[in-house]
Amino acid sequence: MNPYDPTSPSANETVYPEYEWSLEDVSQTTASVAAVAPRPNASIRRLPLQPIMPIKPIMPVKPILLKNPVSGRYRATTGSWILELRVDVDRTRPMQRVSGDFFHVSGATTSYFGSFRVESPTVTFTSTTATIVGTGSYSYSTSYPKVQITIPRTTIFQTPAAATLQFISLANAPGAQYVCAFESRYFRTVQYEQDYEQGVTLFSSYNTGSLTSGGAARNLSVSASYAEAGIEMQMAGTTTSIPTAEAGSNLKWSNSELHAAMVNHFSLWQDIPQWKVWMFGAYAHETGPGLYGIMFDQQGKQRQGCATFHQGIGGSSADKLRLQLYTYVHELGHCFNLLHSWQKSYAVPAVPNRPSALSWMNYPWNFPGGATAFWNAFPFQFDDQEVLHLRHAYRDAVIMGGNNFASGSALESLVNPQAFAEPLIDNSGLKLELESPKNFALGEPVVLDIKLSSTDSRGKSVNAHLHPNMGLVQIGIRKPGGQVVIYEPLIEHCVASEMVKLDEAQPAIYESAYIGFGKDGFYFDQPGSYQVRASYMAMDGSEIISNILSLRVSSPHNKADEDVADLFFGDDQGSLLYLLGSDSDSLQSGNDAFDLVIDKHGKHPLAVYARLVKGINAGRGFKSITADKKMVVRETQTEQSVKLLSSVVDSSEAGNGVDNITLNRTMRALAKVHKKAGKDKAAKETMDRMVSIFTKKGLKPRVLQTIQADAIAALEE
Repeated sequence: MNPYDPTSPSANETVYPEYEWSLEDVSQTTASVAAVAPRPNASIRRLPLQPIMPIKPIMPVKPILLKNPVSGRYRATTGSWILELRVDVDRTRPMQRVSGDFFHVSGATTSYFGSFRVESPTVTFTSTTATIVGTGSYSYSTSYPKVQITIPRTTIFQTPAAATLQFISLANAPGAQYVCAFESRYFRTVQYEQDYEQGVTLFSSYNTGSLTSGGAARNLSVSASYAEAGIEMQMAGTTTSIPTAEAGSNLKWSNSELHAAMVNHFSLWQDIPQWKVWMFGAYAHETGPGLYGIMFDQQGKQRQGCATFHQGIGGSSADKLRLQLYTYVHELGHCFNLLHSWQKSYAVPAVPNRPSALSWMNYPWNFPGGATAFWNAFPFQFDDQEVLHLRHAYRDAVIMGGNNFASGSALESLVNPQAFAEPLIDNSGLKLELESPKNFALGEPVVLDIKLSSTDSRGKSVNAHLHPNMGLVQIGIRKPGGQVVIYEPLIEHCVASEMVKLDEAQPAIYESAYIGFGKDGFYFDQPGSYQVRASYMAMDGSEIISNILSLRVSSPHNKADEDVADLFFGDDQGSLLYLLGSDSDSLQSGNDAFDLVIDKHGKHPLAVYARLVKGINAGRGFKSITADKKMVVRETQTEQSVKLLSSVVDSSEAGNGVDNITLNRTMRALAKVHKKAGKDKAAKETMDRMVSIFTKKGLKPRVLQTIQADAIAALEE
């Protein structure tokens, strides 16, 4: 029966319903009671005494138990997985969403894996439990897209209960289950560091009731403004006064000077995705006093820093403090990857513009009706779509240093969410680095230098196989059109481990890898900008992630460039580059193409690679099986090999040849050819020349020692 229905039998009964109050309900009720309560000094009219009536027994009133809201951030660690869960179904401005981020733990590293979001869950509250059911969208493929979240409801005298998340398939088969402990009422937490130019006073707070506005009057700081959106801004780092001299001779800041200031003074800065952001209170930008603020950070990983310019917003009057609050929150909004209200269509993927939004991200002077109309109605908050982004966007779309500004495509995840993700925790004691020339001609073989070094003073034991053919190193490539692929070697090698101790005596190991051709054909087959990243699997299971290497493939400049590029592109040529030559009849068209490069385009810069392939192959014997199942051995072609490889060395010494690691191997191969032909003196001269070449190149003494040791070992083989 409904106790509030006046026509039901229960209307004659005294009923004390178990209404379940939240903290927000209590706050609002307390304010209402205070508004009607008599003032302390109010006069009280005394009524005449009435005859005492018999007192009826008073029925005991069951106390009202206030319940904790269930919205907030939860966390679980199960096996090798960490789940950060966000429940947003009650509390302040509930968006009726659930979202989460998965992190993968491997050895001494923890990396972001992927995110999910449930857009329209079914939410059921009972007196004891909140249940949330829905189907999620995921940044990765899954067979268990449905979720069911169960959260026991606790009173305000109890700690919030854990949320149990059950993943379920579309056929209702149970998947993984996570028990997530309550962590915070905030959906995300950001460390916020402020610095200021000498002489500038940073903004502190503004009372929104000081001037006409929409919404309730309250005292707002930057942190309080974001707290209302469910984002915790923790003041961190140290507040530093930066000399105006760092702005250059004109004493006005350029974007590059701002970036340099961030790198030099942002004590929490790293060029990685992290929930850390820098705000710089400067005086003047070189653009002029009309520029109030800027999210300047467009170099490297974006959205890590912003600045405000007090030449235009400085002052202590109410309108200036209001403008300062607005500008600070607005620029930080860009760091969260929020676009202007009238520019939402620039996002990837695009969404409709909202020029009439009463949001921090709108321009008051662009608002329909003008700035006065905006300020009179502005409630000092983000609009609903922006709150959804802040609370529930996939991690890389919102975290500082994640996606590029306005972009919905993740740089770190390259192919899948787990591969190449920036480690959040890295105690591996190892560092992986990629190097290569910045520019390649179309058709030129793309070769990477791979370096693995120790950052642990105690040294680290590692498997020395760094070539991606060996399986420990994986390479991701982003092509100019945005397509992302994993380099897959043409032939996979299964090799025994070769352990090396990286310590003071040998702090690093190196490898050179041709990654231009593999199972998917040519990976750098069109002009444009590419990005390359690698991961190395350490012995303890740690995933060591390299830097992101940017390189460019140039368009042909003339007819000769076009002709040579055409001669290099072909599956046979790719296989020969991968194998460093072959006599196989099945690759004859590739050998013919390289012969044509040498004969017709011998002076072209790419001819050095044709000579390298042909020279290495000529320097070794080749076995083939005839049609009648007989083995035929082609002996070493010493003269041809020496001629071709010597040309490669000459070109490389002149700065027009192969990379240092490939040159090292080329000269060792040349020395072996000499030695095999009985020319020990020529072999030693080749090794001496190798040391001389690398000495002139200015390599570090430790590297030269390694080269000399390799030279001696090569002669002894």
